[in-house]
This record gives sequence, structure tokens and C-alpha cells, in this order.
Amino acid sequence: MKVIVNMPAYNEAETIAKVISSIPKKIWSDTFEVMVVDDGSTDSTVNIAKKAGAKYVIQHDFNKWVGWAFKTAVENFLTTDADVLVNIDADGQFDSKDIPKLVDMISSHSCDIAIGSRFSWTDADWIPWIKDKLNRLIAWVVWLLMWKKIDDLTCGFRAYNREALMRLNLIETYTYTQETIIDAFWKWLRIKWTPISVKYFQERKSRVVKTITSYMARSLMIILRTVRDVKPLMFFGFPGVILILFWTMVFWIFLVYYFQTFQTTPYRTWLIISATSISIGLLLFVFASIADMIKRQRKISEENLYLMRSMIYNKKNK
Repeated sequence: MKVIVNMPAYNEAETIAKVISSIPKKIWSDTFEVMVVDDGSTDSTVNIAKKAGAKYVIQHDFNKWVGWAFKTAVENFLTTDADVLVNIDADGQFDSKDIPKLVDMISSHSCDIAIGSRFSWTDADWIPWIKDKLNRLIAWVVWLLMWKKIDDLTCGFRAYNREALMRLNLIETYTYTQETIIDAFWKWLRIKWTPISVKYFQERKSRVVKTITSYMARSLMIILRTVRDVKPLMFFGFPGVILILFWTMVFWIFLVYYFQTFQTTPYRTWLIISATSISIGLLLFVFASIADMIKRQRKISEENLYLMRSMIYNKKNK
């Protein structure tokens, strides 16, 4: 198999050469090539990456965030004849010795996407306590929404086969980690996690997480938008059911009081609450029906997009 190891990079001049040199050139029959997507770095990241041996170096004119950098990597990967794309950070946080482990999971056809798990067997070295707990919390939220077991939702150390990248359609630019998993589950792509080694550097500041608050807000928005698009009946219908059940309870309370006195004025609040609940609940069911029709059209559009990609990229690679 031919494997392209992609590194999204933003001002990684100090570490990128070391990471590139640690990438295996060949393991058994698998050939490895390095691709760097520079996301508008202002230092010498690009020159160092080229000197260190990166075969493909793509530059953004300005910083477009890691989600856009990943989409750029996917587009360039599909123009090649490679079979597997591995994504790894350029800061040395992950151990490149784990790359063959991820590739083997793809080459054995046991999954379409192989993801490193930082939490499934031990605590990551030096990981901030708040970051550890928030990652687990976000993974639990997605499990609650999708009913799929998730070991690590935000780890960027992953391997994808060509079919998965042909089918994934990503919209968000801030980050891609949550969106790809939700989109992949919706498209019945197989995802598996495997324990990996990871080291956090106490003095390093994240290029993505500027503040925990902003990261959480943006991540939750991405998750909610993606779940809304892929599971609209549940997204709108479930709160609708809750409100209708609440209406039933409140209306029965109103009836109990009403039949005791046959007066509505003292219990008008209960009546207003119940009327509001049933109105919003029914409105949410209307939203769910409309959103479900849109989702069906999206399925057709994405299948057409997949067929177009197949024709375009297969033709280029012949």
C-alpha cells in the first residue's frame, strides 16, 4: 500500500523537521510519503519541511484553521494514487512509531477510519486535567446523541482509507475531528480506536485551543450542527416529545384543580404553560418533518458528489 502521512502545520519550525525524519520511509510493502499543509505560517516552517524531505508541501496564504487545512490535505491526497492518509500533528506530541499500527488496521480491512485513543488505557503525559475531563465529556455528549461508543473524539492522529475520504463531506473550518466522526457514523463507515502514546508539553500553547471556553462553545456548536443535519428527526423530534409529555402532565394538573372548583381563573397559569408546551412541541415536529425531507435530498446530493469524485480522481490516477 502507498501511505501519505499528512501534517497540518502552523508555525512549527522548531519541531517539524524532527517529526518528518521520524516517519518511516517503508515498512514491509507499504511505502510512506510525507505531506505538509502549511496553514499560513509566519516562520520558516515551509522551508524546513521541504529540506526535511516532505514530498508535498501545500501553503495557505493565511491561517484558515485546522479544519480547512485537513480539507486541503484530503483534496490533494485524492489527486494521488495513494491508498491511506495518516494525519499526525507536527509538534511531536504523537509517536510516529504508532503509524504502522493505524495503517495495519486499514490494510486489514477491519475499519475505514482508525483513530488513536489517548484515554483508553492510560492517562496522557502532562495533559491538563480540565482538557482531559472536557474531552471525555464531549465524547459522552456525542455518544448520547449518536448512540455510538467513542473512545476519543478529538484526537487528530488518524488513518483513513480512500473510500472514507471520498465519502466524507466536511463543512466546518475551525476543527474537523468531531464532524468527521459524526459524518462517518451517519454514512456507515467503520471506525475503530487503538491506544497510542502521547505526550503533552507543559510549556506549549495549543494552536487551536486559545481558551477552554471558546473551544467548548465552538466544539458544541459543530457537534449540534452536524447532529442536526444527520439526525434531524431525533434533534427536533425528541425535545418535541418531551414538551408534549410535559403538556400532558401540566394539563392533567389543571383539570384536577378545575374539576374541584369549576373555575379557570385561579389556575390560568397552568393552562398557559400547557398551551405553550403543546404549541412548541407540535412546531418542533413540523421542523423535524421538514428537516428530514432536507436530509433525504442531502443523501442524494452527497451520493452524486461521491460519484463525481470517483470519476474525476480515478481518471486522474489512471
